[in-house]
Amino acid sequence: MPGAEAYVNTLSVEVQKLAREELGEHPTRREEDVEAVRNWLTRQPYLNARTDRTTILRYLRGCKFSLEKTKAKIEMYYTCKGALPDMFQGRDPQNPTVRAILKMGLMFPLPGYDPQGRKVIFGRMGAWDPNKVKPEDMFKVAGMLFDVLFLEDEQTTVTGIVQANDMAGLTFKHISALPLPLIRKVMLTWQEGYPLRPKSVHYINTPQAFDTLFIIFKPFMKEKMKKRIHVHGSNLSGMHSHVPQTMLPTEYGGSGGSVAENADYWLQKIDSYRDWFLEDENYRADESRRPGKPKTTSNIFGGPDGSFRKLDID
Repeated sequence: MPGAEAYVNTLSVEVQKLAREELGEHPTRREEDVEAVRNWLTRQPYLNARTDRTTILRYLRGCKFSLEKTKAKIEMYYTCKGALPDMFQGRDPQNPTVRAILKMGLMFPLPGYDPQGRKVIFGRMGAWDPNKVKPEDMFKVAGMLFDVLFLEDEQTTVTGIVQANDMAGLTFKHISALPLPLIRKVMLTWQEGYPLRPKSVHYINTPQAFDTLFIIFKPFMKEKMKKRIHVHGSNLSGMHSHVPQTMLPTEYGGSGGSVAENADYWLQKIDSYRDWFLEDENYRADESRRPGKPKTTSNIFGGPDGSFRKLDID
């Protein structure tokens, strides 16, 4: 039976306390909650979903142990997975496109944790060439990184993540390569389908094009998320009060290894999960088996002229 193995707790006493107080996780009820979600999943004929404890527990923590929110988020993830083959099929680490993007070091988790025990995700959005890299492939690789991070790092499922983004090199050519329908799909999938717990987002080296990009996104953010965004401009030291300088890559005055070293580390890490990713191709919603009316991309994400949905972020 999936998940029948005993739960091995890798969390420190402090993080276990945080899980209880902030997420409502109770060790005496944990297995009961996991089993309730697993039983629900097995009764959904259209959902071919992972039912292992690691996956379900990650979603429970991301939804503060609300069973109904957990079910809704898992359902949305697999629905999006079935509707977006460009982002969720072909996630083979040996795929030359996937490898090339990983080697660029466009996004990677930094070693260690910040003072609050959170994992810092470093991004370099201006470092990709929109003439050579499709944004769908870039988002596909980002999803692969998050998948492996959450498989490897239980603490992050409790404490959440902090994003630190260097926007140097971002141009209007990058923005024009990000059509609104694609952004809508990515936002919906990540915010309503992934059990991410973003605690703050920081931007440095923000060129004029960033202002345009931010204007596009800001109206569709919940007030909670707006309060978690910090734009530091060229003031790198302004970010250090949130993300310790020692955590940053060496190119930014830190001791977290170079961008190339981090990129190579995560390339090898994702390589080690190749069997997992190949198997994962099979898990998605099958709309032909959904009771009632099947969902289509238009009624999941809205039409090209539709509005973003305002999304809750815990």
